[in-house]
Amino acid sequence: MSGDLFASAAQERLARRAPLADRLRPTRLDDVVGQEHLLGPDRPLRRLIEGDRLSSVILWGPPGTGKTTVARLIARVTAAEFTELSAVSASVKDVRELVARAQARLGESDVGTILFLDEVHRFNKAQQDALLPSVESGLLVLIGATTENPFFEVNAPLMSRSTLFRLEPLAPEAVRSLLKRGLAAEEVAADDDALDLLVDRSAGDGRHALTSLEVAAALAVGRGGDRVSMVDAEAALGTKALRYGRDEHFDVISAFIKSIRGSDVDAGLYWLARMLDAGEDARFIARRLVILASEDVGMADPMSLVVADAAARAVEFVGLPEAGLNLAHGPWYTWPRLPSPIGSPWPWAGPGSTPGRRGSVRYRCTSATPITGGRLSWDTATATGTPTTTPPGGWTSATVQTRWRATSTTIRHHTARRARWPSGWPTAARPTGERRTMGAGDVAAVLVAAVCLVAVAVLVVAVSSLVRTLRSLRETVDVLREQTVPLVADLRAAVDHATTGLDRVDELLDTAESISTTVDAASRLTYRAFSPPLIGAAAVSAGIGRFVRRLRGGPLATGPGDAVVEAGAVELRRGRRRGGAA
Repeated sequence: MSGDLFASAAQERLARRAPLADRLRPTRLDDVVGQEHLLGPDRPLRRLIEGDRLSSVILWGPPGTGKTTVARLIARVTAAEFTELSAVSASVKDVRELVARAQARLGESDVGTILFLDEVHRFNKAQQDALLPSVESGLLVLIGATTENPFFEVNAPLMSRSTLFRLEPLAPEAVRSLLKRGLAAEEVAADDDALDLLVDRSAGDGRHALTSLEVAAALAVGRGGDRVSMVDAEAALGTKALRYGRDEHFDVISAFIKSIRGSDVDAGLYWLARMLDAGEDARFIARRLVILASEDVGMADPMSLVVADAAARAVEFVGLPEAGLNLAHGPWYTWPRLPSPIGSPWPWAGPGSTPGRRGSVRYRCTSATPITGGRLSWDTATATGTPTTTPPGGWTSATVQTRWRATSTTIRHHTARRARWPSGWPTAARPTGERRTMGAGDVAAVLVAAVCLVAVAVLVVAVSSLVRTLRSLRETVDVLREQTVPLVADLRAAVDHATTGLDRVDELLDTAESISTTVDAASRLTYRAFSPPLIGAAAVSAGIGRFVRRLRGGPLATGPGDAVVEAGAVELRRGRRRGGAA
């Protein structure tokens, strides 16, 4: 009993200390401000809530648009058990315990379970997969709330089992109605200009508007008053952080490009300042400027590409924050532009469309805060490039407005009284929409440029071919050199070896000739002695002499040894005849 009393007292104290936005949270569907397309009479979500026939849904919208409020209203109406879980702190274990309790509840009392999962995009893939069987079987009715694009952050199987409802930013009238409720709750009044400022700075965020009003009312009461003034409102607002997620990354660059294409330099500078203040990569903006200079401006002003390229190089060289001025040259230079030679680059971009709505892979669904605009100023003869790229709620960020105005003033100061356009081109503050036809001189210039480009291309091809041929010849020479050097060395060694052999043969021949001479001399001394041994020796000596002379290529003249041999041969024949006769 005492525990219940303490819990009740704690809840009462917590309710008194709750923020104004939570204290003013509606308790009936009729009290909800805005979202008439979902909660108005006979609207789909209202009929599902009132009939208690709700299936799994995903509530997608910017902060402060009523996602949690809708979930709490469902909890008041439904007969099922309403369970709330935060994806920031919950785990897979918590999900499994919740599923087990839901199964037990359904079996014991035949009561279903509705799970409100706030910030569902914070669940990872494993945590989201843990919900799939229960959601598919109907054991759990999932109500997921997210500020991020669910087609990126929520698993496709879970998306296919849920109905997507998109909540829009609150209109200024809806925000004003909320602020009036807050003034009544705080028992203070407010000046009209202070109320207008709070509405303008809210950017469709009802929670932010009520929080700012609560702070402003506290400031007014603190100084002894009961009326919120402009000073109180400005002090309470401070600087609101810009919302810049994945969707805004593409939406804002789209608005930036459309502002330049629509010849609205102020809108272009605003979106540029917003991207830089939100932390966008300056190199990404520079790349888009370079693409725009050729895609949208083209030959209407070829210098646009030079300016855009110079801005991109300056971004790399200078860096932020000074590079913001370099980037501002792009929209400022190209706004009094002429039609691109390729015509309308996006014929699908009609009134109200935004880049990324062509069913591309990047966008499976339109963004939560679409930016209107997109009609090309040269598509109609009377177009004046009126800007249609203002953000929802107008120019809302004081920081962005300050940077935008400072940049605009700086660029205007440096470009004032400068006749930048050649004669015959429009010089008014906005393009007239007239097309400039190409004359004979323009055609001749284009032809000359084309011929020069072709000549340069041919020369480059010829030089490249020559370089490749010379490189191939050099490689061939290197290969031959590597292969012939060992062969030459081997041949030289063989020649040296042959020379050595010839020298040895020559020495042997000299020795043999010396022996032959000696034997020949001996044969002369025994010329008359014709004994067979001596004759044989003489014959051998004569043979050696003949062989040496034949090798040396000399004449085969008969020497003394030959005579001895011949005489000996005659005597031998005579002796053999005498022996035979005897």
